[in-house]
Amino acid sequence: MQDEFELIQSLLSERVDVEGSHTIEVDAGDDAAVFLPSPSLSIVTACDTMVENVHFTKETMRPFDIGWKLLASNLSDLAAMGGVGKYILLSIAIPPTWSETEMIGIYEGINDLARKEQVRLIGGDTVSTSGELILTLTILGEIPPGKALLRSSAMPGDLVFVTGHLGDAAAGLHILLSQSETYQAAFPVLVEAHKRPRAQLQIGEWLLHSGYRPACDDVSDGLAREAYEIAEASHVKLVIQPEWIPISTACQTYASRIQYNPIEWALNGGEDYQLLGTISPAGWKELQQKAIACGWKVTQIGYVEPGTGTVEMEVSGKRRELQTKGYNHFAK
Repeated sequence: MQDEFELIQSLLSERVDVEGSHTIEVDAGDDAAVFLPSPSLSIVTACDTMVENVHFTKETMRPFDIGWKLLASNLSDLAAMGGVGKYILLSIAIPPTWSETEMIGIYEGINDLARKEQVRLIGGDTVSTSGELILTLTILGEIPPGKALLRSSAMPGDLVFVTGHLGDAAAGLHILLSQSETYQAAFPVLVEAHKRPRAQLQIGEWLLHSGYRPACDDVSDGLAREAYEIAEASHVKLVIQPEWIPISTACQTYASRIQYNPIEWALNGGEDYQLLGTISPAGWKELQQKAIACGWKVTQIGYVEPGTGTVEMEVSGKRRELQTKGYNHFAK
């Protein structure tokens, strides 16, 4: 079987244009789709599915956390486009192994984050299944016409940046899967990063209105895979300096205890839901100033060169092609 990314491309290639296709501003293939319902407003929409024992387990996440994370992943797609979330639709396939109390907990997690981010659940569907619990959430948001942040906007001479810290979510999952409750209590920041991530909506919105047309992607499948998505869409080369990648103190400390390189979590762990972007030097200066004023963390991790969709790591002046091992839902 093809992996998930090859399958998606294969399915997309079979589509045909229908009446109204000209109103699609950003088609499938970026973080979210954008369509134009009127000349003065675009709708940005994304859809994510979480499957029990693929994306979560009862052993590592409470129902509340599952609901929270489902919405957070959708909000992160909007953040990568610069959009503002408005409405969500939720469809659930419920097996008999999940109780009504547990399902209410999932809804409570969704609603808690929805209140914080000012989005509203307006509908969906509920069915039964004999298999695993399946949750599908669709988000609808708003964006100014023609302004959506794209993966294809990177230009040679741009700087590569990320928001926040990378690797915390993967480190938190490692703790939940392999360590005792004592370890979980010792590294609450890492556990929280896995269970309750926050989308970088404010930064995405600022990037959209900045006028610098940065390229942008959200770090859901790991920095390495997202870097390739920007490089391939923009037909450029991204050069990453691994020593510049922001790793939190908690992540470094935990990695040291288990004798692991935390850069691997940052590159391939995924689910940090931070933003990876490229921006001109002038834009980077303004972004730094805005970050200081707002308390955001933004870090330059590399730069953009002419190329053909490649990503390289530079260590002590020597380069090598970056290998992707980010999460693949069809990997065996």
